[in-house]
Amino acid sequence: MNLHIAFREYLDLHERCEVGSTRIATHESQYEDRAVIPVGDWRPLDPGLAERLKPTASTPDGSLVELVQLPTDELPARDEVAGIPASALRLGHFPGRSDIQYLGYVASPPATLTTTVNPASQRRIGLHIDNWDRLPCGTRHQSRRRLCLNLGPGSRYLLLGDRDTRDISQAIRQDHEHHYPHTDDVRRYVAEGRPLRCLRVHLAPGEGYIAPTELIPHDGSTEGQSITSKAAFWLGHWPRATDG
Repeated sequence: MNLHIAFREYLDLHERCEVGSTRIATHESQYEDRAVIPVGDWRPLDPGLAERLKPTASTPDGSLVELVQLPTDELPARDEVAGIPASALRLGHFPGRSDIQYLGYVASPPATLTTTVNPASQRRIGLHIDNWDRLPCGTRHQSRRRLCLNLGPGSRYLLLGDRDTRDISQAIRQDHEHHYPHTDDVRRYVAEGRPLRCLRVHLAPGEGYIAPTELIPHDGSTEGQSITSKAAFWLGHWPRATDG
């Protein structure tokens, strides 16, 4: 287990987090071939797993998932897309955070198992690895983390694999220290029958996360939701919150 999520009490995470298994998509028109997707066998997060998810003082900030919340009166109106960067992120909401790069936003339709689509193929890619900073495995933990805020009006989920790219690369490659991780590594890892559990974290409008998306296989989801969810994204080298 090398996924770490910051939380104070077990019930804080238990009420919004489930865990399930993953599978390889084959001959499914909406997915790329060999995409890794949740099976859908969601079950409550048990105390033992929650304890293994909890970070320690020595957990590097750059490998930590943090859950954040924006005051609801700061959420931009549904059609105020141009105002998202200014309205949805003010440094006062996230003390000590700096070096911010706004990436843009997506409007995710409801009732989708995973949300990310490859523009070239118009097919969903499943759990994947980001490559904004393109660092090799040996220094991958130095990549920027990504901030996502759910701007509503619907709820959405964050999907997280419980193994990071360093663990995955080490399992399937001899030259893992100098290897540049890719989503294909996650697909090969699962296709070879190696276990990858998926955590599903609920995000109401105004809630979000800061996550090492270049380390952890991830995606969004609107499964079970009935209305669209708009999400905005930023990158930054941020220390963990002092009160988390």
